Amino acid sequence: MHAKLLLQDWLNLHVPGIALLRNYPRDFWGHDWRAGLSVAAVAIPVGVAYAQLAGMSPIAGLYASILPMVAYALFGSSRQLMVGPDAATCAMVFSTLAPIAAGDPHLYVSLSVSLALLTGIFCLLASRFKLGFLADFLSPPILAGFLNGVAISIVVGQLGKLFGFTFENNALLERLAELPFRLIEAHPMTTLIGLGTLLTQQIAKRLLPKLPSALVVMVLAGLITYVFRLDLRDVAVIGELPAGLPRLHLPTLPFSQLGEIVGAAAGLALISFSSAMLTARSFAAKNRYDIDPDREFTALGMANIAAGLSQGFAISGADSRTAVNDSGGGKSQMVSIVAASAICLAMVLFTKALYFVPIAALGAVLITASFGLMNFASIQVFRAYSRGEWIVAIVTLIGVACVGVMQGMLFAVLLATLRVLIKLARPSDTILGVYEGKRAFHDVNHHPEAKPIPGLLIYRFESQLNFFNANFFRQRLLSLIDGAEEKIEWLVIDAMPITQIDAAGEQAVWSLHQDLVERGITMTFAGRKRQIEANAAQRGISEQVSNAFLLFSNLKQARIAFAERNAPPKSNV
Repeated sequence: MHAKLLLQDWLNLHVPGIALLRNYPRDFWGHDWRAGLSVAAVAIPVGVAYAQLAGMSPIAGLYASILPMVAYALFGSSRQLMVGPDAATCAMVFSTLAPIAAGDPHLYVSLSVSLALLTGIFCLLASRFKLGFLADFLSPPILAGFLNGVAISIVVGQLGKLFGFTFENNALLERLAELPFRLIEAHPMTTLIGLGTLLTQQIAKRLLPKLPSALVVMVLAGLITYVFRLDLRDVAVIGELPAGLPRLHLPTLPFSQLGEIVGAAAGLALISFSSAMLTARSFAAKNRYDIDPDREFTALGMANIAAGLSQGFAISGADSRTAVNDSGGGKSQMVSIVAASAICLAMVLFTKALYFVPIAALGAVLITASFGLMNFASIQVFRAYSRGEWIVAIVTLIGVACVGVMQGMLFAVLLATLRVLIKLARPSDTILGVYEGKRAFHDVNHHPEAKPIPGLLIYRFESQLNFFNANFFRQRLLSLIDGAEEKIEWLVIDAMPITQIDAAGEQAVWSLHQDLVERGITMTFAGRKRQIEANAAQRGISEQVSNAFLLFSNLKQARIAFAERNAPPKSNV
């Protein structure tokens, strides 16, 4: 009995979906089954289309939609998030694997499965070491630039399917230069099907937003192709797909190429997790509950491993299907199980109907999905906040669209990291002054009428004092003192923003003190008096600190002491 309780507690902790199924609220069912069927209606055509984007067989998109949904339902903490093939993730899979596989379809499938498994393993390791915070390193400007760049890349890449021609080049700029010449070779009937599907879906999304437009246009395109036998008139179609459910098996991993995809798997794990977290957090806030980032890493890891074991490819959170779930009134993770069951039923009964769906229709569905990723206004918003963030978003967009998904993301992350390091090494600082007859202290840059107190330099350093900015701190103060219009008698350092000082920072403080002694200037600290005294006592240097610096509890006391500086200096409070 005790062992059974321990097992139950372990399952409730690590597989929370089991507790949900055991104690499932009956009043949720009516909402969840309707939302689940709506999600499946969208997931089937989108999964087939995204599989093409990932360079896989159309059926792989359905394989990557079933078990991952079940895995997330068992391990995830979001009640609305739906996982499955995602446009950005699929674009990353293709851009990573296409150069390595070099046209070998069997190697490509093996690499895709390996990439999904490795991505899942990296997610599990990240969860084990509590690395959910890493998602915050992909800042909103990076993600905005990434999604817009991926959308542009997808739209241009699908134009060949839409018009019935094949690009000779892979790079975006080369394809744009090639496009006018390829349009001359466009296949008329394929073009008609592609543009008709694109236009119909746009109209359906505007007039009937609750309708699964992707499913509707694929059914219509398939019916037209079947009735007029356009497959016999050189209109490319999906073709025959294997009926039945995916078979679970351990894949044969191409060990000679694993080294080339390990880095991509780590990057894919971080990016897909960040994208999923953005979606999950948005809907959790809307529905007023919290999610656990580390549990989400576990859930996404298990979902990717399930995709690999079922002959699929790497997946992520799907914002469009999550929105369908939420608008359909889904209340719990049961929606994922209902949707997965509905897709299974469709794979058993309706795979023959997919035979006649034109490839041009899939291209149109992908282009429409890419329009949903485009939001150039979001990039312009960053310009109002910070020109640096706007530049990061633009660089990410250009890099992802023109250079490649992984390369563009890597460069953007490095650029964002460089910005952070620059801000740490050169933090904001200011001189504080006062209005005439007033006691409050103000930044003289933002309050031109506030003036420094003659003979007193009050300095605020908006950062910790560490090895990467300690020398800047010392040199900055010396330049301010030497460049002051009036002779400085006291330097007051506002210690409140300086929450931590390392060895290099302490060395810079003592070096600055020696420089000020030579100039006949008294060095004081205002704020954190007890903390400084306690730290000095702990290290046995209380007497040295007391002889070198004046310590005050706040800036007001330092100002009063300066005004009464003819009094004994050790009488400060």
